[in-house]
Amino acid sequence: MVVLIRGAQIYDGGGGAPFLGDVLVQGETIEAVGPGLPAPPGAAVLEAAGKMLCPGFIDIHRHADVQPLLGWSAEAELRQGITTSVSGNCGISLTPCAAPFCAEQRAFSAAVLGPVPAGAPETYREYVRRLENAALPLNFAAMIGTGAVRISLKGFSRTPFTAAELEQAEACVEEALSLGAPGVSCGIMYMPECFNSFSEYAAMLRPLGKYGRPLTAHIRGEGDGLVESVEEVIRIAESVGCPLEISHFKSCGMQNWGREIYRAIDRIEAARARGLDVTCDFYPYCGGSTMLTTMLPPALCADGVDAACARLGTAAGVEEFRRAVQKTYADWDNYAVSLGWDRILVGTAAQPENRRFLGLSVAEGARRYGFPDAEALAAHLMHTEGGGCGIINLSMAQADVDAVARLPYSMLISDALYAATDTPHPRLLGAFPRFLREYAFARGVVPPEEAVRKMTALPAERFGFSDRGRIAPGCRADLLLFDPRAFTDNADFSGRSDFSSGLSLSLIGGEAVVRGDKLTGKRPGQWLRAQR
Repeated sequence: MVVLIRGAQIYDGGGGAPFLGDVLVQGETIEAVGPGLPAPPGAAVLEAAGKMLCPGFIDIHRHADVQPLLGWSAEAELRQGITTSVSGNCGISLTPCAAPFCAEQRAFSAAVLGPVPAGAPETYREYVRRLENAALPLNFAAMIGTGAVRISLKGFSRTPFTAAELEQAEACVEEALSLGAPGVSCGIMYMPECFNSFSEYAAMLRPLGKYGRPLTAHIRGEGDGLVESVEEVIRIAESVGCPLEISHFKSCGMQNWGREIYRAIDRIEAARARGLDVTCDFYPYCGGSTMLTTMLPPALCADGVDAACARLGTAAGVEEFRRAVQKTYADWDNYAVSLGWDRILVGTAAQPENRRFLGLSVAEGARRYGFPDAEALAAHLMHTEGGGCGIINLSMAQADVDAVARLPYSMLISDALYAATDTPHPRLLGAFPRFLREYAFARGVVPPEEAVRKMTALPAERFGFSDRGRIAPGCRADLLLFDPRAFTDNADFSGRSDFSSGLSLSLIGGEAVVRGDKLTGKRPGQWLRAQR
């Protein structure tokens, strides 16, 4: 199919000033860009005066690993302009998963990835085989996570890797990269990765140096330990010799606002000056989302998360938890202290008895429904949900988020989770139009052309998708057309969870997947491999 988009305000993804012009699409690629392009015979001509044309948005941080196995419509993604999605983040990838630890691993990841269907792939190779020729609603890539690697070999044991286990871990990473994984993720904050040593990371991640692909890091601490945690992953990346992407870079805890983010930026700038290729990403909200089990001090999880959650069903276990979360720790962020239970909202709950808590803070839920304190309710939720309860933590200051958004090497993400819930974090549905609407057009935190770069060319370059993220001849025709005054998010923390709106047209590989806010039903997405 040949399409001529005529008279649009073109933001080409490179960060330069927008310009009026035309774009000619021939099949899957962009054929020409410029003013006054003639329409070839038989071309469909779209008049785009007053509208903005930019590359399709690339979200390098979602947790949609399971979705392509479920007949995914991707309406939440497509309606907000996402044309390429990368999963396997935070160390919590779908694969590898191996007996005898697979059931526990699937239960642990459910609050992030959602339920995993029977027969799901257990190796990265099988995952690729299942998806590389699948009809996908958008372009999709997946990393391998070192948390999944560890659990597949050792379960939730806190014991060090044996030499043989470390060889297996490195081989697992090597195989995924050889099959085109665009990077490797770690989640040092999470069980059981928090027990990994520096030398263990340096060994298992050695293949990243050979392939030159990034380590994406959910760091150990984003509150009191932010600076030290940034320094830790910088040391790992420098040891391995690989690029580093600091995931959802932020400063949590009111006592840290306005100070620690700038100290952490200084560490990043120093590493960049030394020659380390380090970048970061962020989402455009002051609240994050994760698993309630992150509120368990690591010392309570010596026998694994399942055992810890089971113990929370006893009076002794609740009291032990209550005492443990009233203290601060040098090597673990205790949000019960730094934020308070009134800033931690219940986001997901599978058990019918617990749905009454959705959207409430843990503190309010305890008051409203007769629990002695917030710790008792948190323990109840972790026990009855088997560790699968998700939370939203209102942990950040807007000025700190803005500071990260202004960094020339930061890029936008959603960090969307896929646990079943009626009250998802709004970033699942609207992160990208929200960033453009609020941060670029409304508040001027960054110019619109720079906002587009952070959603297109910059992430494409970071993950080796060399033919995407730009409007230029020869690039893939992943394109968005919309009126910037109408393109908006429709989800927030009040419980409003509607799809984004105002998208006139979305093309993936030259095929329309959205027209006038309606999905076309086309599935032209591709399984993507890193092209370097």
